[in-house]
Amino acid sequence: MKAILVMFDSLNRRFLPSYGGTGVECPNFQRLAERSATFDNCYAGSMPCMPARRELHTGRYNFLHRSWGPLEPFDDSVPEMLRNAGVYTHLITDHQHYWEDGGATYHNRFDTYEFFRGQEGDRWKGIVPDASQEISAEPHFAIRRQDTINRRYLQDEKDHPQTQVFNAGLEFVDINCNRDNWFVQIETFDPHEPFFSYEKYQKLYAKPYDGPKVDWPDYGPVTENPQTVQYVRDRYFALMTMCDASLGRVLDLMDEKHLWDDTMLIVCTDHGYLLGEHDWWAKMVQPWYDENIHTPLFIWDPRSQVQGERRQALVQTIDFGPTLLDYFSVAATADMEGQSLREVIGKDQAVREAGLFGAFGMHVNVTDGRYVYMRGPDDPVNQTLLEHTLMPTQMRQRFSPQLLANAELIDAMPFTKSAPLLRMPAGRPHMLDPSVLETLLFDLENDPEQKVPLSDPEIELRMINLMLDLMRRNHAPPSQFERLGLPAAGSAKLEHTRTGKITVR
Repeated sequence: MKAILVMFDSLNRRFLPSYGGTGVECPNFQRLAERSATFDNCYAGSMPCMPARRELHTGRYNFLHRSWGPLEPFDDSVPEMLRNAGVYTHLITDHQHYWEDGGATYHNRFDTYEFFRGQEGDRWKGIVPDASQEISAEPHFAIRRQDTINRRYLQDEKDHPQTQVFNAGLEFVDINCNRDNWFVQIETFDPHEPFFSYEKYQKLYAKPYDGPKVDWPDYGPVTENPQTVQYVRDRYFALMTMCDASLGRVLDLMDEKHLWDDTMLIVCTDHGYLLGEHDWWAKMVQPWYDENIHTPLFIWDPRSQVQGERRQALVQTIDFGPTLLDYFSVAATADMEGQSLREVIGKDQAVREAGLFGAFGMHVNVTDGRYVYMRGPDDPVNQTLLEHTLMPTQMRQRFSPQLLANAELIDAMPFTKSAPLLRMPAGRPHMLDPSVLETLLFDLENDPEQKVPLSDPEIELRMINLMLDLMRRNHAPPSQFERLGLPAAGSAKLEHTRTGKITVR
């Protein structure tokens, strides 16, 4: 048995031809859809980048317990479980967050791994600034300066980290295609911002334009004119087409080596990216709208050989790990909340009634595939938000001594394997304006673009109780129920609904 997982970052399903997208050249994604099962109701869970990858390893949500961070000492890890069962595991990536403070425990769960440098503001090439150069205290100055430096070394497509990731992935598969029992994760940071590609892709979307050459918009509301917005979108589309070309290389090798006979292929992403929809750029500074949380997913399973068919069952990122375990005949653990998708692929058998999603400190969201309910905190400014961790690092930094001074050691939770936890106040998420945390309810069937929130207490109450059931299964800490104004035990009542407060955006 062999398995390949191809993972993109910030890949928007709405632009892919197999999901009704037009105007973006992605023939290989269409080719993939004709060769696999296409999932119409795949949702991410814990957001954004590294929390999603933690779900890949653990098969459970993590955004209710802590912010962006590493694998914890008590976490199950699917690549490590496969490795311990005799399946060779290999990671190839240019995703720089793996080697930062908030991600540094993931890659060592694999037998071997390869890193390629230079994406985004990866601290790669060292150029000391001239004394005459202005150094800004603006939060993102350093990372943007580093990106400018990195691009000097990426003049040709052959040098681009994405190209090198797929070169290495194809090399691994080519060398090992006649061996058995291996899993390779080929993971590129693209089409994440900045939307850096090459002329051969950019010219496909070129339009007359004499404004600023923006390919890395700020996280926040759209303030640019329509021409600049379209320029940014076209830069994203160009990078998508470059990703499509890389995917095509994998499909070509699958054909050449006859790997469809005995190799599972999963193609996925962590989340999407807003390109002006809802008048927002990016993610994490607004609600998790469908464009960002409803993700593309394609799976070829050589056991069922389902191809060219669509699946309607509600699935999530937490299911990918259990699916791989099942494929290699390794039992999932009791702490995993995800389900193997074998029967979804084979006959569209449902695996859940509803799923949670969200980012630490933001809305807690639930969907049943039709309705999406976004529950905001009772007090968005002074919310009760507590970190629960044994790994006090986050994104690009360590937790501060000031934060740790307020930490207390608490008893183990059911999924921590008897290990106690550090608990401490988290403060407000660093990019978040509390005003965006209004409670919202949407009907995707009648309002797929989520333009008009519903005011329906009966539907809201049903969604609240679905949310409560999933939060309790995830062993959400009491502080999460408190911050949402929901009961930690028992059913919610009409008094817990807020639809009377919902306003139209």
